Amino acid sequence: MNTEELEAAQVASQGMGGQGSNGQGSNGQGVSGQGIGGQGSAQHVPGIRTWPPKIPRSPSFDETLALMREGYGFLPRRFADLDTPIFRTRLMLRDVICMTGPIAARLIYDDARLTRVGAMPQTVLRLLQDKGSVQQLDGAAHRHRKALFVRMLMEDREALERLVATFRREFLERVPDWSRKGAVSLGRELDLILFRTALSWTQAPVDDATLEDDAALTADMIENAGHVGPRTFTTLFRRSQMEKRFRAAFREIRSGRRTPLPGSPMAMLAAYRDVHGALLTPTVAAVELINLIRPIVAIGRYIVFAALRLERHPQWKEILAEPDAERLADFAEEVRRISPFFPFVGAVARASFDWRGYRIRRGQWLMLDLYGSCHDGAVFRAPDEFRPGRGVRCDEEDYAFIPQGAGSTTRGHRCPGEMATVEILKEAVRLLAGTIDYEVPEQDLSVSLTTVPTGPADGFVISGVRWREMERV
Repeated sequence: MNTEELEAAQVASQGMGGQGSNGQGSNGQGVSGQGIGGQGSAQHVPGIRTWPPKIPRSPSFDETLALMREGYGFLPRRFADLDTPIFRTRLMLRDVICMTGPIAARLIYDDARLTRVGAMPQTVLRLLQDKGSVQQLDGAAHRHRKALFVRMLMEDREALERLVATFRREFLERVPDWSRKGAVSLGRELDLILFRTALSWTQAPVDDATLEDDAALTADMIENAGHVGPRTFTTLFRRSQMEKRFRAAFREIRSGRRTPLPGSPMAMLAAYRDVHGALLTPTVAAVELINLIRPIVAIGRYIVFAALRLERHPQWKEILAEPDAERLADFAEEVRRISPFFPFVGAVARASFDWRGYRIRRGQWLMLDLYGSCHDGAVFRAPDEFRPGRGVRCDEEDYAFIPQGAGSTTRGHRCPGEMATVEILKEAVRLLAGTIDYEVPEQDLSVSLTTVPTGPADGFVISGVRWREMERV
């Protein structure tokens, strides 16, 4: 169902109400769901909520503590309680309009009257983007810099193939160690594998003495972004040290003392000129290099969720052991849809304007529920069940399936790394299902939706790792 069809359905359903999804799985852990079939997400199902004539306000004065306590369920629960796709509340004493669904996604990602500047708390900004990054730009400056990331991550197919091939090589090189160790945490191993992948692909400087610590730091940037406390500030300090090394590397390139491979991200960042023809400062170039490396490491979270689904639905491990591009894509995209990854995204109004009869004032903070939108019962039948047969795909015209954003990658703020995420995730599933065998020992695999970001409680430990081909001999 596209946005126009959904709007028409909402108009036709005035007065229907409906409950929709609360963002939780049937076991409260976001990992429920049996079966591998399912209906396509384009079919209408009950649960459409109507847009009220006036934006309702959540009754609590400020809900910062509730957000920290409830995590991914915070927004879906209030949409359900208020029976609305939009409401006002306060977070950190700041007025915010919260929204969900395809219509809201089109506003947040397509409307030039909104900006990402000022839409993130400072700790989140510093850990995940930092000042001077592409996400902190608007208009022509944003489109010009974004085009660089699109070239690196989407348009250069050979570069994307090299990235996936590098991941495969780094993964396979770790398998003998896993066999010797007996049991390993797949999540921690993926942090290292993906960090090494990112360094090799970007041509970033490698320090073997600090490699494992740097991989852990990059994972901590993601882990601590939603928190405030000593660990967050320690991570910020450690990130500043990484930026310092990368700044030095860019100065060496500019002075001719370092020569990255032509066409590599490191070379492209060093040579890039902005919309005014100026080179990036070494500081901004270092920030953008980290903004390439960190999201590659973050793909490990999706891979762990994929491993969890293979464990919960072993029939899919057998299905995917044989080459089948469509089924592999079905599985990977359904993992992205159902798994708790990005909970929400923010924006700020650059000017006052009217939208759907609501007055959005200049400086108004807006928040879109990404996780809840992907579990919207008005769009996805049985949204909390894992059903690869839905056949969902990344599509710029689809404002319902938005695990990493919506709209145009080139013109808007949609993540340019989404294609790379899908390709690496598919390769990881191919390796887990068809290249190695392993056991999953007794452990706590519950997934708490109150923790952001989240994953299996014990990190998904695997043991008895061996080459699958050995068992066929």
